[in-house]
Amino acid sequence: MRKWTMPLTLLGLGGLGYLVLSERGQQALRWMAENLDRGPDKFLEWNEAAQRDLDRIQVALNQVADSVEAGTFESET
Repeated sequence: MRKWTMPLTLLGLGGLGYLVLSERGQQALRWMAENLDRGPDKFLEWNEAAQRDLDRIQVALNQVADSVEAGTFESET
Protein backbone atom coordinates (compact mmCIF):
# COMPACT_ATOMS: atom_id res chain seq x y z
CA MET A 1 0.00 0.00 0.00
CA ARG A 2 2.90 2.36 0.62
CA LYS A 3 3.77 2.25 -3.07
CA TRP A 4 0.40 3.84 -3.81
CA THR A 5 0.51 6.64 -1.23
CA MET A 6 2.40 9.19 -3.32
CA PRO A 7 0.52 8.61 -6.62
CA LEU A 8 -2.87 8.75 -4.87
CA THR A 9 -1.87 11.92 -3.04
CA LEU A 10 -0.75 13.56 -6.27
CA LEU A 11 -3.92 12.44 -8.03
CA GLY A 12 -6.04 13.93 -5.25
CA LEU A 13 -4.14 17.19 -5.24
CA GLY A 14 -4.34 17.36 -9.03
CA GLY A 15 -8.09 16.86 -8.85
CA LEU A 16 -8.43 19.64 -6.30
CA GLY A 17 -6.24 21.88 -8.41
CA TYR A 18 -8.41 21.21 -11.45
CA LEU A 19 -11.53 21.95 -9.40
CA VAL A 20 -10.17 25.28 -8.21
CA LEU A 21 -8.42 26.44 -11.36
CA SER A 22 -10.71 25.34 -14.20
CA GLU A 23 -13.77 27.32 -15.27
CA ARG A 24 -16.02 24.30 -14.96
CA GLY A 25 -14.63 23.55 -11.50
CA GLN A 26 -15.24 27.13 -10.42
CA GLN A 27 -18.81 26.90 -11.69
CA ALA A 28 -19.29 23.71 -9.68
CA LEU A 29 -17.91 25.40 -6.56
CA ARG A 30 -20.22 28.39 -7.08
CA TRP A 31 -23.20 26.08 -7.52
CA MET A 32 -22.30 24.22 -4.33
CA ALA A 33 -21.90 27.49 -2.40
CA GLU A 34 -25.26 28.78 -3.67
CA ASN A 35 -27.10 25.55 -2.85
CA LEU A 36 -25.38 24.79 0.44
CA ASP A 37 -28.30 26.12 2.47
CA ARG A 38 -30.69 23.63 0.81
CA GLY A 39 -28.58 20.69 1.98
CA PRO A 40 -30.03 20.19 5.46
CA ASP A 41 -33.61 20.26 4.16
CA LYS A 42 -32.84 17.69 1.47
CA PHE A 43 -31.07 15.52 4.02
CA LEU A 44 -34.08 15.67 6.34
CA GLU A 45 -36.40 14.72 3.46
CA TRP A 46 -34.16 11.78 2.60
CA ASN A 47 -33.96 10.79 6.25
CA GLU A 48 -37.76 10.77 6.61
CA ALA A 49 -38.17 8.73 3.41
CA ALA A 50 -35.55 6.24 4.59
CA GLN A 51 -37.27 5.96 7.97
CA ARG A 52 -40.63 5.24 6.28
CA ASP A 53 -38.97 2.53 4.20
CA LEU A 54 -37.35 1.02 7.28
CA ASP A 55 -40.70 1.03 9.09
CA ARG A 56 -42.35 -0.79 6.16
CA ILE A 57 -39.54 -3.34 6.11
CA GLN A 58 -39.91 -3.86 9.87
CA VAL A 59 -43.66 -4.47 9.50
CA ALA A 60 -43.02 -6.97 6.68
CA LEU A 61 -40.38 -8.77 8.74
CA ASN A 62 -42.71 -8.95 11.72
CA GLN A 63 -45.40 -10.47 9.51
CA VAL A 64 -42.95 -13.06 8.16
CA ALA A 65 -41.79 -13.87 11.69
CA ASP A 66 -45.40 -14.26 12.86
CA SER A 67 -46.24 -16.57 9.97
CA VAL A 68 -43.10 -18.67 10.54
CA GLU A 69 -43.83 -18.83 14.25
CA ALA A 70 -47.44 -19.88 13.57
CA GLY A 71 -46.18 -22.55 11.16
CA THR A 72 -43.79 -24.02 13.74
CA PHE A 73 -46.55 -24.24 16.36
CA GLU A 74 -48.90 -26.00 13.95
CA SER A 75 -46.27 -28.57 13.01
CA GLU A 76 -45.54 -29.35 16.68
CA THR A 77 -49.14 -30.24 17.52
